Amino acid sequence: MTYTLQNAVLPLDRDPDLLPLYVDPETWSTIDEEPVRVTNVAQLSNVLDRHRARIVAGRRVSFGTYFNAFPASYWQHWTAVRQVRLTVRTSGDATILVYRSNGAGTKQRIETREVRGDSAETAFDLVLDQYSDGGWIWFDVAADRSDAMFEGATWTTDEEPVRAGKASIGITTYNKPDYCVNTLQALADAPDVLDVVDRVFLIDQGTDLVADQAAYPEVASRLGETLQVIRQPNLGGSGGFARAMTETLERPESDFVQLLDDDVRIEPESIRRSVVFGRYASVPTIVGAHMFDLLDRPKLHAWAEVVDDAPFMWRALYQERLPHDFSVANLRQSPILHMRLDADYNGWWMCLIPTSILREIGLSLPAFIKWDDAEFCLRARDAGYPTVSMPGVALWHVSWVGKDDSIDWQAYFHARNRIVSALLHSRSPQGGTLIRHSRRLDLKHLMMMQYYPVELRHRALRDVLSGPAHMRRGLATAMPEARAIAKKHPETIIHKDSGVPLRSRRGRQVFRRLKRHEFDSPTGLRLRVFTLRTLLSHWFHTPRPENVAQPEVEFGKGDAHWWRVPHYDSALVSAADGSGQNIYTRDRAQYRRMLRESLLLHRRLQREWPRLSEQYRRALPDLVSEAQWRATFEERS
Repeated sequence: MTYTLQNAVLPLDRDPDLLPLYVDPETWSTIDEEPVRVTNVAQLSNVLDRHRARIVAGRRVSFGTYFNAFPASYWQHWTAVRQVRLTVRTSGDATILVYRSNGAGTKQRIETREVRGDSAETAFDLVLDQYSDGGWIWFDVAADRSDAMFEGATWTTDEEPVRAGKASIGITTYNKPDYCVNTLQALADAPDVLDVVDRVFLIDQGTDLVADQAAYPEVASRLGETLQVIRQPNLGGSGGFARAMTETLERPESDFVQLLDDDVRIEPESIRRSVVFGRYASVPTIVGAHMFDLLDRPKLHAWAEVVDDAPFMWRALYQERLPHDFSVANLRQSPILHMRLDADYNGWWMCLIPTSILREIGLSLPAFIKWDDAEFCLRARDAGYPTVSMPGVALWHVSWVGKDDSIDWQAYFHARNRIVSALLHSRSPQGGTLIRHSRRLDLKHLMMMQYYPVELRHRALRDVLSGPAHMRRGLATAMPEARAIAKKHPETIIHKDSGVPLRSRRGRQVFRRLKRHEFDSPTGLRLRVFTLRTLLSHWFHTPRPENVAQPEVEFGKGDAHWWRVPHYDSALVSAADGSGQNIYTRDRAQYRRMLRESLLLHRRLQREWPRLSEQYRRALPDLVSEAQWRATFEERS
C-alpha cells in the first residue's frame, strides 16, 4: 500500500507576497554576500489552481521552497522511513531536475529526466540515508520551446505508519469569531485534510460568539458532525486547550489532538502533514508548526524554540536570524534553514500532541496564558517524549511586532508562569539566574516609570510563594483582577489621536537608526554605573512640577529603551500598535515602595526556592490531571 507523506501545493490566496513560499523564481545572484532576485517567472497568472501551474516556454521554476521541498532530515531522524518516492505529473515537453541539500545548505543534483507528451507521470525513488545534520529534497521543472503544465506532485512511501489514528482539532477562541469561521471554511474546503481529522472542537470562551456569525451556519452544515462547538467561561488558552484535550481523550478514533489558536490563517496541507508525520514518528512525538506573520506573510517569526535553563527563558535557536523574510531570501538561498534544529517546545498556535502522551503526563497546566505550551513540552521531554519543530508545517498568526504584552495585564502571567515552570523543571540550583533576571526586570520597569507591570509582577511573586493551589483557584479570576489594577496607574491610559496632537515640553528625541538586533545599551562597568546613578536619582529626586503637568520629552516606541527614558521626569511614548501614546511620569513614593518590595520578595523567593520547588513538583500530577480539569469545567458550566 502507498501512503502520501506530502503533497505539492500552491497558494490558496491570490496574494503575490505568498508566492515565494510555494514556488521559487528562476534565477538568483549574490551581491555583497546577500541573495538578490534576478528574474521572477513565478507569476500569479501562471498559478491555475491548488495543484496546477503553467511553466512558461524556455523558463524554469523551482519547487525548492518552504512549503514544497521535502524536509528529508527530519524524516530520517525522527522516523524509520528510508524509502520515498517523488511523483511529478506534467503535460507538455519539460525537464524535471531533482536536487538535495545538506545541513550547510550546499546543493547537489540527484537526477534529471526529460518528459514528453500529455499526462506524463515521472517517478523518482529516493533514499533517506544522508541527512543526519540537515537537508531537503526538491525538484525544478523547466519548459522546452512551448509552455508546459505542472499538474501536481506527491511524496509517498510504501512503509506503513507506526500508528494510524486520526486527530481531533482543538481551537480555543475568545472574541475572534471571524478568524475562526475562516479556519472552519478552509478545513471544509480541504477534503484530503478532513480524511485525517476525527472531530473539530471549537472551544468558544467569548461573548462575541462564532455561532452568531453570518457565515457560520453554512460552514457548520458542510462540516456536519465533524464540528462540535463548546461554550465555557473564559479560562484562558490553557483552559480552552485543556477542554479540547479532555474531549479528544473520549474519542477512540483520535490518536492526536491538534491545537490551533484562534487568530490564525491555516495552510490546510500543514495540518495533514503534521498528522502524517506524527503517525510515522518512531516514538510518540509532539509535532509543532512554525509561525509566519499574518500581517507580513512572507516573514517567518518563530521556529525551533528552546528554553535556556540558567535564566529559564525561552528563545528561538537562531533568534538573531528572525524574522526571516522569504521574499528577500528563499529556501535555496538560506543555509540556516537547511540545518536540522531540535526544539524544546512549540507554541500552541499549532501543535499536534499524541493522546498517549496526555494519558501519561496529564493535560495543560492551569496557567491561563503564557508558558503553558513550554511547560507541557518540557514535562513531555522529562518523560522521554520529544518535540519536533517541523519545517513545511506552518500557519500565519498575528505576530508580537505590534504588541508589548510585558507591560499590560499579561505581565502577571509572564512572571508567575515562568517562575512556576522553573520550579517544576529547572535543572539549575536555586533556579539558576532566573531570580536575578526577574529582579532586573523590576528595576528596568521602575526606571522606565512603568509601575503597573511591577505591581502585577509582585502580585505574581506573592501568589507563587503562597503555593500551587492558587493556580486553579484563580484560573477564572486572575485576569480580570490584573486588568482592574490598571485603573490605579495613569500610565496605562492610551491617549488616542483626537485631532489635537499631544506635545512634550522638549520635543521628540531622535536617535541614529540601528541595524536589526543592534543596541547601544550600556554594558559592563558603564551599565553598573548607569544603574546605580539612575536608581539613586529616582530615589532622591522629586520630578519638576512642569514635567508632571506636561511630558518632558517624546519617544517613538522603537527609541523608548530602558537606558534612555530614565533620564527624564516624564515621557510621551508611542503605543506598540501605533494606536496612541502613553504618558510615563516619575512617582518617587511609588518607586521607593516598589523597589523595597522587589528586593524583599525576590530575597524570599530565593530563600524558599528548594521548598517551593518540591511543593510544586509534588502538586503537579493533580494540577494537570484530567479529573481535576473535568471538575473545573463542571464548576464553571
